[in-house]
Amino acid sequence: MKVLSSESMPVRSSEDVVSVRQAVRKKAVALGFGLVDQTKFVTAASELARNTLDYGGGGLVQIELVENNMKSGLRLIFEDEGPGIPDIDLALKDGYTSGNGMGLGLGGAKRLSHEFEIDSKPGVGTKISIIRWK
Repeated sequence: MKVLSSESMPVRSSEDVVSVRQAVRKKAVALGFGLVDQTKFVTAASELARNTLDYGGGGLVQIELVENNMKSGLRLIFEDEGPGIPDIDLALKDGYTSGNGMGLGLGGAKRLSHEFEIDSKPGVGTKISIIRWK
């Protein structure tokens, strides 16, 4: 996979979550995503940005325009140095929440993306990568 452009943004406040949503929508529109694909990916980005803030204590998101063979897409990489996720399989189940949420964040973000990777170590932090192809 080839990275064509990359931009990093902080996720340290609710305002940053809004900024991430706006940046992802802008990139999706520029890439030619239809309205449904834009909405799905912005929703996934919003969920993961909110999780980065609420559960990870804040972090960063990398927004990348990527190309693989003849496909182009957007990759978002959310990273935090929070407490980590002790049981990833459990965290991906709908209805599970470690806080006050509805328990749809991680599993929902996975369903709204074409590719989803998560790496989390208790006491170290969490890194989640999602891709939506055009």
